[in-house]
Amino acid sequence: MADGKRVSVETELAIEIVVLDLGGVLVELGGVDELGALIGEQDEAEVWRRWLNSEWVRRYERGRCTREEFANGMIQENRLELEPEEFLVLFLAWPRGLFSGAQSLVQSVRPDLELACLSNTNELHWKEQKDAGDVHRLFEKQFLSYEIGMVKPDLEIFDCVTSALACPAGSIFFLDDNLINVEGARVAGWQAERVAGVEEARRALRQRGLLR
Repeated sequence: MADGKRVSVETELAIEIVVLDLGGVLVELGGVDELGALIGEQDEAEVWRRWLNSEWVRRYERGRCTREEFANGMIQENRLELEPEEFLVLFLAWPRGLFSGAQSLVQSVRPDLELACLSNTNELHWKEQKDAGDVHRLFEKQFLSYEIGMVKPDLEIFDCVTSALACPAGSIFFLDDNLINVEGARVAGWQAERVAGVEEARRALRQRGLLR
C-alpha cells in the first residue's frame, strides 16, 4: 500500500502525460454491488476496502495465480456458497463495457500530450470482458497490473510507470475512481483527481486545459 512517507512537490509542473484508470472511469463496473451482495456488505467503501486488501485479489491482479486458484481463494476467503465455475461466470460479467462517450473522450485529449492507461486488472477481465477489443485499442501505452506484477495503490506501481514514461512524476495527471488510488498517486508525486465516469473525467480534463 502507499506508505504516505514521500512528500509531493508543492509546485505543480506543466502536465505532459495523461494517465487514465479504466474501470469506473471509462468502463462501467457492476461488481461492487454484486460483491457486496455476495459477502453481505452494503457499504460501498467497505466493499472496496475488502476488495483492495484481499490477498487473493492482490495475487490475481498481480498475475501470481490462475483464475481457478483465484476463484477458490475468494470463495474460501469470503465463505461463499458457490462453485469456482459459478464465481468466475459472475466475475467475468462485472465489467459491463465502455461507458457512452468513453472513446470520444480519449480521442479528445490534446494531441501534444502523451496518453496511457493504468489499471488494476486481471487476465480474465482484460482478455474476455465485454468490449475487450475496443478497450484495448484506446491506448497504445497500457500499464496493466497483472502484466507488471504490481497493483494500485502501492507506491511501486506509480514509480514503475513514471520510470517507463521517462518523465518527471509531477508532469503526470492521473484520473481514478478510487480515492485510495488517487492518494497513492499523489504520494508518488503525480497530480491526480478522483472522478467517476466519463463526464466527471471530461470535466477534470477540461478544467486543466487538457482537451482539444
